[in-house]
Amino acid sequence: MSSRSSALYRASAFVLVALAVFNGAPAHAQDVDAPRPIDGFDTVWIEEMTWMEVRDALEEGMTTAIVGTGGVEQNGPYLASGKHNFVLQATAEAIARELGDALVAPIIKLVPEGSIDPPSGHMRYHATISVRQETFEAMLTDVLGSLAAHGFENLVLIGDSGGNVRGMENVAAALNGAWADRPARVHFIPEYYTEDIYSCDYLKEELDIFQQPDECVATRDEYHDDYHYSSIMATVDPNTIRADQRMESGLFSINGVDLAPVERTIENGRRLVVYRAGITARAIRRAIAGND
Repeated sequence: MSSRSSALYRASAFVLVALAVFNGAPAHAQDVDAPRPIDGFDTVWIEEMTWMEVRDALEEGMTTAIVGTGGVEQNGPYLASGKHNFVLQATAEAIARELGDALVAPIIKLVPEGSIDPPSGHMRYHATISVRQETFEAMLTDVLGSLAAHGFENLVLIGDSGGNVRGMENVAAALNGAWADRPARVHFIPEYYTEDIYSCDYLKEELDIFQQPDECVATRDEYHDDYHYSSIMATVDPNTIRADQRMESGLFSINGVDLAPVERTIENGRRLVVYRAGITARAIRRAIAGND
């Protein structure tokens, strides 16, 4: 075949494939009922699973999907701007495994953080990325709609930041109204965030951690940081709390609590993850039972 003929052949093949996709018929569509040829991978994260693994999990009763909303914002000089997203990496997985019949959707990492122009709220600080309220709610609506279309019946919304609440409440109410005759239900679980907010009681009563000032607020001192967030983030990656750099500078503490050795902080973070997962799993079970 000449080079000209070869080029024409490739061009024709491309056109045929493009037309097939455009008409909604992929050129090499896989049978949706085809058996899975290999063993599954041990994960609860939908984005880490193949489509066959998700399909088979649904058939085996894994019909709850957790959608976590985080954020990218300023958190002081020591914590990565994706603080809420890193926390959800730990807590969402722990919640799913505690429930036993749940998978986790990709974290919604971008949320309303303040006006973009002119900048307000967290948008006054570099690294913050904000989206409009309507953008946030549209994203949630489409993600939940996708999960419902695949057969997930209990769609769980949890938010690691107080600014995400209104959008999650709005979307849950709207979809539950629109889906009155469908099996899927959306459950917004405020307890994830509000029950023992920032784990203030647990830290004192179970871990013997006493922060100063003794105020259960997001910013006890001048930073948007506390022991609860730092220790949970450390379980994902100590670099997200700049452990090495802070130890070298003699600044590895928060609210009067020493974070060294980092191994102890990580272990406390793991205990906090289990604690938060227990709170949330109980609330999810109550919400689902209330709709039965």
